[in-house]
Amino acid sequence: MAKKHIAIFYCKRIQDHTCIACAKCFKAAPLKNGKFSQYDEEIEIVAMTDCGDCPGLLMPRVPMIRTLGGHVDAVHLGTCVTQAKEHGECPLDLEEMKVKLEKKLGIPVIIGTHDYV
Repeated sequence: MAKKHIAIFYCKRIQDHTCIACAKCFKAAPLKNGKFSQYDEEIEIVAMTDCGDCPGLLMPRVPMIRTLGGHVDAVHLGTCVTQAKEHGECPLDLEEMKVKLEKKLGIPVIIGTHDYV
């Protein structure tokens, strides 16, 4: 069976406050919970790095995705990133970041990962 190779950006500021060591993403991927449900294939997380911290320094970290992950089929902005935006003061415009990342990487970018709170 083919695999989907996924890279994830997580929020540097709140990641360990909402989830220890990205355990929720690692649990959700093989179970296809949340945004991972869109994949028919087996999911392999091949790269994971933080957003670059505030004030939104994600773009300089983008080359690291290819370096860490080699072949990447899609990038997810972690649920912790959406939580930081929704409940904190995250300066990222997630829709704008999605467009920039898709243009730079040439692969789909999905906002969110799992549905766990």
